[in-house]
Amino acid sequence: MKKIFVLLLMTGLFSGFTACAQRPSPPAKVSETTSAGVKISIDYSQPGVKGRTIGKEIAPYGKVWRTGANEATVFEVSKAVKVEGKSLPAGKYSLYTIPGENQWTVMINKSWNQSGTEYDQAKDALRFTVKPVKSKSFTERMTFTIAKSGLVSLAWGDHQINFNVK
Repeated sequence: MKKIFVLLLMTGLFSGFTACAQRPSPPAKVSETTSAGVKISIDYSQPGVKGRTIGKEIAPYGKVWRTGANEATVFEVSKAVKVEGKSLPAGKYSLYTIPGENQWTVMINKSWNQSGTEYDQAKDALRFTVKPVKSKSFTERMTFTIAKSGLVSLAWGDHQINFNVK
């Protein structure tokens, strides 16, 4: 009986690791403590462009996008901050966007532990808009970076958006 239990346990673990390894959009996490002492973390999955057009076939312009893949992207701050000048208490949030050709709307939502497709506008902690810029180089997999200054950047394909956390 003990051997059967161990065999089943090992089979389950192997299956779980195999499923994670086969995810089309791999998980990623970036974290930085700013010069002001705020720890900012973003836990997300990295979709690939794969020859598609951002704004059309993927992350369509004018529609709410989970800003990643799989589960909702988790945005966490260790202290109360101002994001693009708007107050945000310390805590965990989900991050959604509405991509656009000339501006992106960024939504930081109070429900963080959820599927990326479960967005509820009534639970937004805050919203702001940013102007997209053409990135310096093509980035196949969506990537977040956080600078010591608190500048958060999302690069994907030839698109980039930036916002300040202070």
